[in-house]
Amino acid sequence: MRKAAVVLLFALLAGCSDPPPRPAFDDARVLADAATAATTGGGSAKFGTDVAVGSVRSKGQGQARFGDGGTAQVMTTDFIGEPMELRLVAGKLYAKAPEGSRDEVGAGKPWVVVAADGTDPFSQVLGGSLTQLAAQNDPAHTLGEIRAAGTIVAAERTNLDGVAAEHYRVDLDLARLGPDLPAGLTADAAGQMGGKFPVELWLDEAHRPLQIVLDLSPILQGEARITTRYTDWGAPVDVRPPPAGEVG
Repeated sequence: MRKAAVVLLFALLAGCSDPPPRPAFDDARVLADAATAATTGGGSAKFGTDVAVGSVRSKGQGQARFGDGGTAQVMTTDFIGEPMELRLVAGKLYAKAPEGSRDEVGAGKPWVVVAADGTDPFSQVLGGSLTQLAAQNDPAHTLGEIRAAGTIVAAERTNLDGVAAEHYRVDLDLARLGPDLPAGLTADAAGQMGGKFPVELWLDEAHRPLQIVLDLSPILQGEARITTRYTDWGAPVDVRPPPAGEVG
């Protein structure tokens, strides 16, 4: 009898324990505003990006500075099959041209200014892709899309590599984004997705981004994911434009 009473007591105590805390946000706009403020307040971070499309994989790593004036970043990527350095400072995107093409695209100088709508040969070939790559490394870009067109479809408290995190799954309503579609999507590709685009977002306890995943698999009918990880929030970073004399 005493044993049964003890078992019943433990069962009652377990039933009275507090439920696990829920994630902080259930509204996408509030989530985006809080994470944007935390990103700006964080000041700086290091990041790594992994683009996986089928058997093709591209990796990059860099560091970024965040502030009210926008994001500045320096990164190295193998996006074109060989290492390339990119620098985004004060709204200008600089690319270090491969040595064999510097006479053609940079008047013999190592750096060129790249623009999605640029008329120079380098921009015409790679301007759109490199501009989109830089935007995907900037959490403010994705958070702005979540603020404008996002709906939280799932949320949980979890851990990401041992760090306490809040994990959010968000659907973007592509019709509400207008022409500025994520991950370089075309209007036709957006139609194939039924007008929705899935984004996953992990935040730390200060609401700073830890990881952002864009999933293109519904379009390409196979693995197609862009994953960006953020670490070392607040650590010193060295983000500056190339010397003016080295820019062609």
